[in-house]
Amino acid sequence: MKITGDQALVKKINKSLILHTIRKHAPLSRARVSEITGLNKATVSNLVAELCSEELVNEVGPGESSGGRKPLILHFNNRAGCVIGIELRVRQLTAVLCDLGGHVLQECEVDLENHHLPYVLEQMKRIIAELIGSAPDSHYGIVGIGVGVPGMVDEQGVVLFAPNLGWEMVDLRGLLEQEFSVPVTIDNEANAGAQGELNFGAAQDVRHLLYISAGSGIGSGIIIGGELYKGARGYAGETGHMTIEAEGKPCSCGSRGCWELYASERTYDNPGLNLPARTTPELVRYALDQQEDTLRHFRTIGEYLGIGVTNLINSFNPELIVIGGALSEAEAWLGEPLRRVVAERTLPYHKQQLEITFSKLGSRGTVIGAGFTAVMHFLGHTRVTL
Repeated sequence: MKITGDQALVKKINKSLILHTIRKHAPLSRARVSEITGLNKATVSNLVAELCSEELVNEVGPGESSGGRKPLILHFNNRAGCVIGIELRVRQLTAVLCDLGGHVLQECEVDLENHHLPYVLEQMKRIIAELIGSAPDSHYGIVGIGVGVPGMVDEQGVVLFAPNLGWEMVDLRGLLEQEFSVPVTIDNEANAGAQGELNFGAAQDVRHLLYISAGSGIGSGIIIGGELYKGARGYAGETGHMTIEAEGKPCSCGSRGCWELYASERTYDNPGLNLPARTTPELVRYALDQQEDTLRHFRTIGEYLGIGVTNLINSFNPELIVIGGALSEAEAWLGEPLRRVVAERTLPYHKQQLEITFSKLGSRGTVIGAGFTAVMHFLGHTRVTL
């Protein structure tokens, strides 16, 4: 297939390539940008000058010289603007204010008393307004809002189905853009978490990744060949609703025996369960004090996590699995039973060179990833795929 484009498109592609090269590899010189991108030095110099005038790139220097004049060194200007990343959980709403480089400048959290849309929307508006008010002065100001939600989302930012919230066909992007007049990106919270880990966490430079978001539910962000896989219509990754008990408990999705009923924070509400608390942060504190009921329950969750992870390993053959979400804070008690079950049940060749780790970003993975998605929307990522 021949792909053609006018000079304006070629320039846009080259400019995006240079910007993202500087963003990922800075500090570096113009000559090094030319080497990495394969673009000639004149093109690089002209487009870097434009990026500097737009305050997306800064020049400092001089750098080290291998002979001749010392080069000026290029940096991505993280402080050119800010984004807000939000994760909508079943029990909480968490949000961060980040610069364009993913550094957290401010964060806040509120508990959710119910899932009625007007109430949740009001809490989101309040927390967004608070973060906007705390943002430092910058050239572009607030350039976007990214939101991760526990459900299926279409390309227009409509939450099609979020069973744990009881939502269907909610135009969340439209509602937030109408209120704040900035671009809003909405995605499944596991996809956002995968982006966070891929760009800032444990999965940098990984080509085949499964990110498991284990919190109030379970979802998966699937990276294949370095790209986020969303499926034929954008709904891939709802692994929390794969059946692991054929005649198991009924689930809010309409099925039975779903993985997240046995391996997520939803287990805390099981009738007859004798736990000293009903949130992961509180239970972690009890586990540190060796409270036996808490330790036993974390072991059980770890084993059930291992069963679902085994199914995903046998299906996708990844090189890395990252466990993120709220339950990643309980790694000390979940890790051993999870890895033991995987070792016992996974096909032998699928285990070779496979690594299972817990998120370096902890429970922040989704909010940072949601913010990063908003950054990418602002910066643009024009390219041609052959």
